Order: sequence, then C-alpha cells, then structure tokens
Amino acid sequence: MRVLVLDGNENQAVAAVRSLAAAGHEVYVGADSSWSKASCSRGSRGSFKYTAPQISVDEFIQEIIAEVEKYPGTLVLPMTERATIPLSERRDQIETAGGLLVLPSHDRVLQAFDKQRTTELARSLDIAVPTTKVISNRSEAEQFAETGSYPAVLKPRSSEEVSADGRVVAAGGPRYAKNRLEFLAACDEMLKCSSALLAQEFVDGIGTGYFALMRHGELKAEFAHRRIRDVRPTGSGSALRESVSPDPKVREAALKILRALSWHGVAMVEFRQKADGTPVFMEVNGRFWNSLALAIYAGVDFPALLAELAEGRDFEPQQEYQLKLRCRWLLGDFRHLLEVMRGAPPGYPGKFPGRLRTLVQFVTPVRGTFHDNFSLNDPLPEFADWIDFIFRKVPARLIQTQKSVLPRGSGRVRSVQIHL
Repeated sequence: MRVLVLDGNENQAVAAVRSLAAAGHEVYVGADSSWSKASCSRGSRGSFKYTAPQISVDEFIQEIIAEVEKYPGTLVLPMTERATIPLSERRDQIETAGGLLVLPSHDRVLQAFDKQRTTELARSLDIAVPTTKVISNRSEAEQFAETGSYPAVLKPRSSEEVSADGRVVAAGGPRYAKNRLEFLAACDEMLKCSSALLAQEFVDGIGTGYFALMRHGELKAEFAHRRIRDVRPTGSGSALRESVSPDPKVREAALKILRALSWHGVAMVEFRQKADGTPVFMEVNGRFWNSLALAIYAGVDFPALLAELAEGRDFEPQQEYQLKLRCRWLLGDFRHLLEVMRGAPPGYPGKFPGRLRTLVQFVTPVRGTFHDNFSLNDPLPEFADWIDFIFRKVPARLIQTQKSVLPRGSGRVRSVQIHL
C-alpha cells in the first residue's frame, strides 16, 4: 500500500515511516518545509512539500489531493491536529480522489479535539473531571477572577482552530494562575489566540495516558507508559518514558470515552491521576502521539495495524507487549533540562524538579534505553531533529518573542518566557 505520512517534522512521523516501511508499505513523507526529519529516514521512498494549513487550508487540501491522485488507494496519515481537522472536513474530496482516511465522522473529530465537549462527555459518563468554566471574553474572565478558586489552570478550548479566513491557527498551551491578577493577565494574552478558554481547578497528580486503536468503538490495540520526564515539567509530551500495563481505572475511563465517541482510528486519552488512584480526565488526542516509538519498540505496531484497518483487514485485539522498556527523546530531554534550569513558570502551583538532580539524570545513561529518533540502522532523523530545532524552531520562537514587545513609544515591555 502507498502511504502519505504528513507532518514530517514530528517524532510520531519518524516512528510511523519506520513502522510502515518495515511492514512492506511504500511510504512518502509530506511536510510544510523543504525537508523534514521523517523524510531523512531510510524508510521514506520520497518526500513532498505542501502549503501549511496555517497559511491556506484550500491550498493544503489541493496539494494532498494531487499526491493522492498519482496512485489511487493511497492512505493519508496526518500526525497533528492542524492537518487532521482540515482533512477530516474535506474528506469527501480526498476520498473522491482515491485517498483513504481512518477517522470517525467529522463531528466526532471536532468533538474529540474540543476540550469543553469532551469534558462534558466524561462528566456524563461519571468520570472525574476538573471544575471547569468556559471563558469567551474579558467580562467572563473578570467574573471568574472574583468568584473562582485558586490555583487555576487556563487552557484553550481547542489546541488548533480554523479562522474566519480559512487558516488553521494554533491556540497555544496552558497557563497557570495563583491569584486574580495572574489569572486576568493570562486571559488577556490567551484570548488573542483562542476564541474560548477553559478555566479549571488545578489537579495535583501524575500525568498519565491510555493509547488505543479503535474500529468504530471496538478496541483493537492498546498501550500505556509511565512518564519519567516530560519536555515541560508543568505537563506536556514525555521526553523519557517506560512501558507499563494500563492502570485498570485509567483504562476503564478511557474506553468509556472512546466507545461513547464510536472512535475509529488511533487516540490517546489523557488524565491526571490523584494520589488515591482516581483518574481525572484532561483531554482526548485523536491522532498519533509524540511518544509513538515506545509502543512500536514494545510490540504494539500502531501504524502497521492502522494500515491493516485501512485495507479492510480484521485482526484479534492486541493487548500484550513488553513491559519496563524505556524510550527517550534526546532533544526533548535537553529541552526538559532547559526548562528546569529556567525555573517554574509564574503561577505554577505544582512541585517542580530540582536543577542538580535533573542535570545528573540527564547525563547518566541507562542501559537498554531506546530512542525516538536515533537508530544505528537509521541515524539521520536524530541529526535532522537537532538541525530543525536550532535553525528553524529557535529562530521562530525568537521572532514570536519580538512580536510580544509592545509598540515603540509605550515605554513598557511585556515579561515573556521563551519555551523551546
């Protein structure tokens, strides 16, 4: 089968290319840049550049259609929300051109990526959720600031939104507030990029997730890992993690949600697990995840299994895999180190790692650890990851920081933290 792996600069794209090529598929990598780390993999037969959905959804879709038309029956695998949402919305055009997508209905896709709707769904299923308030404007922010409890967490209702002019816009990450002033300042910044925010109570616990491949609500494969270090200590994708058996409470809650969504394809359901073991729902990510490589190393080959679903094959649910296997994203772990050295962000109420201990852990190798991007048989994606970071991501973040400076003549400059 011919497969287009999109979002080639994501770790999950590298893992998917290697997996699908090993399974005998003909893999091509797409990205919104002239080259990507996944296209540097030996598993890639070729690569192509497309217009970023952030610039023009119409052009993005037409360029994917042009690739699909070269070989009808091509499977299209988006790795991010910014690619998944427009592909899902325009699926009729993709399918008419001969392309295959493994997704539930578009309404289910939108529901899964909408944190308010999934929080309401989880609550209706008697799953613990944080106390949540939707904020759409300054007036609602002021009302919550006076009556809400602290510490509070602010997050965009959706990580990616489609703007009025047809672009996919990133809404940013979560912010934290210990008091009214910090809360209002965070709201003012975040409402510039997001149409609505969720204000939630801070849940003290450990970030955990459940990973699954579903066929119209039926479980076909599952996986779980223990996070050892996150890229951002406040909560994010993991930099180092270890395969574990799914926690029964987490598994039960996650499957309730995925079955209620009649989910079709891969998904991750994220929770914060309290000290008493109660999982508190956070969000659904209806796509491949950053730490995909660990699942494949452990024996759950999600990309290859997804391709089997696309081909109309059936197989027994895959629930066994190797435990206590470690996998590290080296660049992500370096970014974790930088975040720890910078210190906890303003308003963050949780426990933050110590600098010396983190440095020692970073430089101390653990025998048997696999890597997200580095492989002796396929080393180039690792080098491309660092090149992409140094020459693309860092300059882009610096430009974003410069735009955060108030207009000349105001006499004031915002306090800005640069997260790499």
